[in-house]
Amino acid sequence: PATTPAGTPERKPGTPAPHQPNTSDQVFAVAAAQGGLAEVAFGKLAEARGGSDAVRDFGRQMVRDHGKANDRLAGLAKAAGIVLPREMDAEHKAIHDKLKGLTGDDFDRAYVASQIADHQVTAQLLEYEIGAGQDEDLKAFASDTLPIVFHHLQMAQGLHTEMASTAPPVPKSK
Repeated sequence: PATTPAGTPERKPGTPAPHQPNTSDQVFAVAAAQGGLAEVAFGKLAEARGGSDAVRDFGRQMVRDHGKANDRLAGLAKAAGIVLPREMDAEHKAIHDKLKGLTGDDFDRAYVASQIADHQVTAQLLEYEIGAGQDEDLKAFASDTLPIVFHHLQMAQGLHTEMASTAPPVPKSK
């Protein structure tokens, strides 16, 4: 049109401008940031308190992978004008406090159970963003991150199965 300045890139009708997040993008970014902060904090606890090498190694991987994802998300959120939380939400803080009081096998069981639950929720959150988000960069982040989260979920489920198969038998009550 005559009112469009020369050099303006053309877009398909209905395509949002870059970095124009909708409500779904904002909800996603905040929830993903809270979960990511928790994963790093929980992973650090696993490195320090885990009763097995497998749990400590898993914790180390959570710190590394979620730390990298948190950094990428922070950059995307900043570009989209979304303010992210700097600390865990109350639910994750309560889990963190519970885990801090445990060591060894007790820690391992509680940590792995929390990881299975958290990664299931995170997978749903990523799928939500892929389907309902508007910001293409956040949607790409969700698409790139989903296979990693599924891999983490499979690892946590494997740890759970391994712990269940090596657990001492439960005494029978009379």
